[in-house]
Amino acid sequence: MGNLFGKKDQKKPASRVTEQDKAVLELKSQRDKLKQLQKKISLQIEKDRESARQFLKNGKKEKAKLLLRKKKFGETQIEKMDGQLENLDRMVHDLEFAQIEAEVVKGLQRGNESLKQLNKMFSIETVEKIMDETREAAEYQEEIEALLSGGLSQQDEDDVLSELDDIIKSSLPDVEREGEPELPDVPSGEPAGREHPRKERRQEEAMLAS
Repeated sequence: MGNLFGKKDQKKPASRVTEQDKAVLELKSQRDKLKQLQKKISLQIEKDRESARQFLKNGKKEKAKLLLRKKKFGETQIEKMDGQLENLDRMVHDLEFAQIEAEVVKGLQRGNESLKQLNKMFSIETVEKIMDETREAAEYQEEIEALLSGGLSQQDEDDVLSELDDIIKSSLPDVEREGEPELPDVPSGEPAGREHPRKERRQEEAMLAS
């Protein structure tokens, strides 16, 4: 029952730290420790030198000489540490550079694999087939355009224009044909309220005769 309600064992994710990373970290740790020891010895050397000066002032030459020997031994150790630090720095640099080179090589390998996959998807035969289909489609389009532009007879052209005219009349009845402008209507009779001059003269002559 405890297993049923308890937490399931979860696998820890795989560590991304490689052996090279561990080696670099170890070398850097040793380098830091060596620098700390070197600094400690340098401080002790300064103290021994100052103590030796005090012993000489007090006339204690042998003790001063002993401290100076100790100081010289410390300086020798520091020189050796300098060489060790230089070697550690070189090893760290070489390992880090090797890691970079390894990543570059892996990237090139992944790129080559992707390129191979793409080449399989688009083989020479596939590309040639696509080019042929594209060429055939272009030729077919050219044939259609040639047929539409120059393959109709004069009668066919007249039929097309006639059908176009019928469409215009049915869909746009108020639109006048091109080249036939609308003219104003001409009045047919005399203007209202005005009589002809000859008719007025005849009426005057008739009145005088009576």
